[in-house]
Amino acid sequence: MQARFGEDLYRKGLRIYTTLDLDMQQAAERSLEGQLSAIEAGGPRYGKFPHRTYAQYLERREDLADAPTVSPYLQGLVLTLEAKTGYIRAWVGGRDFDDSKFNRVNQSRRQPGSIFKPFVYTAALEAGHPLSEIIVDDSLSMDFPGQPTWTPQNYDMKFEGRMTLRRALYQSRNIPAIKLGMEVGLENVIDEARRFGVTTDVAPVPSISIGAADVVPLEIISAYTAFANDGQRAEPQAILRVEDRDGSILWQPTVRRIQVLEPSVAWLVTDVLRDVVRRGTAAGTVGAQINFTAAGKTGTTNDGFDVWFVGFTPELVTGVWIGFDQPRKIMNNAQGGRLAAPAWTTMMKEVYDRRSTSFSWARPLDLQVAEIDSTTGFLATPFCPRPLRYVESFAPGTVPATYCPVHSQMLGVPGMTPSAEGVPGTAAGQAPAGSPPAALPPGAVPPAAPRPSGAMGGQGPPAATAPQR
Repeated sequence: MQARFGEDLYRKGLRIYTTLDLDMQQAAERSLEGQLSAIEAGGPRYGKFPHRTYAQYLERREDLADAPTVSPYLQGLVLTLEAKTGYIRAWVGGRDFDDSKFNRVNQSRRQPGSIFKPFVYTAALEAGHPLSEIIVDDSLSMDFPGQPTWTPQNYDMKFEGRMTLRRALYQSRNIPAIKLGMEVGLENVIDEARRFGVTTDVAPVPSISIGAADVVPLEIISAYTAFANDGQRAEPQAILRVEDRDGSILWQPTVRRIQVLEPSVAWLVTDVLRDVVRRGTAAGTVGAQINFTAAGKTGTTNDGFDVWFVGFTPELVTGVWIGFDQPRKIMNNAQGGRLAAPAWTTMMKEVYDRRSTSFSWARPLDLQVAEIDSTTGFLATPFCPRPLRYVESFAPGTVPATYCPVHSQMLGVPGMTPSAEGVPGTAAGQAPAGSPPAALPPGAVPPAAPRPSGAMGGQGPPAATAPQR
């Protein structure tokens, strides 16, 4: 505004209309302060908080002149954007503006942790990897010149073996994300993040796939508008219009949207991020607490310095960050799903108490479905145990062309593949990629016809218990 209007900003009696929604702003402030106070209170819900609390800080501070440049107490931020327009509806840059003028939404740089992972998976989907693809969650070590061996771990310090890409993302497993990022290409992952609006320098090292790079919270949160809005990222916007004292419009910014993903890819990733809420790392603190359509991603950085939750409905994207200005461990068992997500839930429940329940995302017509064996990633046969089968959605051309090679052996046809003509195939008669499942051998009972289920029309692999992250 200063650059556009100069001294007129202060002398001409201009009227500036912002995009802020006062009800949402107040809900954001209340939910953040309530959650920060609850964390500091500790007790049976969160356990011991090992630092000086905000209240204790205020007791020892004599006046505002004593306020430090960097807050020594637990801080946080909340940002809410309208998905289709980018209008900023709520902006909380810190806990106490009188004490700290530092705006953490757009002035800070923080590691995003696992909220960066969706960019790895969108890059993989665009490269032709289906969500049914199997990846192995196991030990991994890497050597780099002049550095100690890097041995990344999952948050729970466990490995779960073979799993689909879908499950790896909604359970936020680190090792699969690192492996997938290297397979897709780290430069491609960085390019993906750039298209989503991340402008900070990101080095092409394997750890970026689990969010070990500094980002601006405003950029990483607004990136999620692309998932909420059928692949179109909406640029953040704070001003509706500026009028002179007579009511004439001097400036009215236009909504800026950029298509960064094909709608089918955006829908697939959003469907997995719905699984985060339905049965993944935010199931208990978000999914079990709300009655409206939502998706999102938890984030926790190394040593529990930063915790995040970026959640969205078809109308609104809200991001929450909690941590210290000078990074340090928040407390034991600091996870995004445990510490940040409850603030999102409290705020959004209040918002949706005042508006109609959100609708769901329209399923793109070009998506295909197939019943998959979750242990192999191939088309399920009637002999695949029913608990292992699930219905997966696929971008055009990515449906597996082979039946499950483990359980099809029971049919006496190892590695059975459907043929292009829709009759039983052999290893030499594979159908083109993306062909729908063909007929099984004579006498076999076909699996139930795949069909969309749930509000989004897809059903992920069998749920597995996972700690919140």
